[in-house]
Amino acid sequence: MACHVSEDEFETMVVDALDELPEALARAMDNVAVVIGEWPEDDLLGLYEGVPLTERGPVGYGGVMPDLITIYRGPLCEAAHDRDDLAAQVRITVLHEIGHHFGIDDARLEELGWA
Repeated sequence: MACHVSEDEFETMVVDALDELPEALARAMDNVAVVIGEWPEDDLLGLYEGVPLTERGPVGYGGVMPDLITIYRGPLCEAAHDRDDLAAQVRITVLHEIGHHFGIDDARLEELGWA
């Protein structure tokens, strides 16, 4: 059931998912980096670490490190049936973690089909 791809091919899938974001949404992202990890410590496909945009105030946010979105190659490849399934799961995971950057909780992300 696993679909193993090279690091480069996986990175391309992540970049493609980011490139598919509506322009207005992509422009609204602020101080966030997207990286690829191999395996998480927990049972995760992706992880958002940072201060969601909805929690940032006009004062006191400056000078902080970028938020970090990590997309985990290992578990996504293990869960995928084929390359198309993997690309779809990468897209959903990227959207899910970006949703957290915008302050959207898991329940709403599930309603949107991004869980």
